[in-house]
Amino acid sequence: MNPVVDAVEGAFRIVFTLVFSPLLRNWYNRWGATSAEVSLALPGDQDVPQPAMGYTRAITIQSPVSEVWRWIVQIGQGRGGFYSYDVLENLAGCQIHSADRVRPELQVLGVGDAVRLGKEGYPLFRVTEIIPEEALVLRAADPKTGEIAAFSDSMPDASAPTVWGFYLRPVDDTASRLIVRQRLYHASKWPFALMWRIVEPINFVMERKMLFTIKHHAEADYPAGK
Repeated sequence: MNPVVDAVEGAFRIVFTLVFSPLLRNWYNRWGATSAEVSLALPGDQDVPQPAMGYTRAITIQSPVSEVWRWIVQIGQGRGGFYSYDVLENLAGCQIHSADRVRPELQVLGVGDAVRLGKEGYPLFRVTEIIPEEALVLRAADPKTGEIAAFSDSMPDASAPTVWGFYLRPVDDTASRLIVRQRLYHASKWPFALMWRIVEPINFVMERKMLFTIKHHAEADYPAGK
């Protein structure tokens, strides 16, 4: 699809989801996920043990976990991008350029490495746990210092813990479940909650596109590797 046409579609989805978010919220916060997956304990949950809000989403990919993992491990600005609506992200100055192939030089990622959402000064995450072909756990870090804040009930919202995790589970030898979960904690209630009610629908539309793009790429690559 033409990137501009793709972006127009994405913008329409965002507006629609924002307008109807009070009705759609329960649906998009567990989009594609089974009840068992929503309640499943996953790596990274312990970093935000009592989240104020969050979601669990999932998708089935007709490709083994080894193939899907190669697309997940290279995410990030300045890396493989986020496989979403690049045009919309770049309107916000993020400078995202999503890869349409697996790049060998981006297959190495370790604990402590940064996964940026945009250019320098934009939000970023640090890898806190990585289990190859199984789990990639990211935790929000201070955009200025790059440091992960220690957990505290009195911390300001800007430093509040946020965990973003990607998890792979085999369905069988040729198919996988990709689960994405985010858990957020905040000390002060209403300002952060109000902001998240705006961010949340946008996040859903962008992440849904990401999941479908990973699915498309992994399934397209797999037959050639059989």
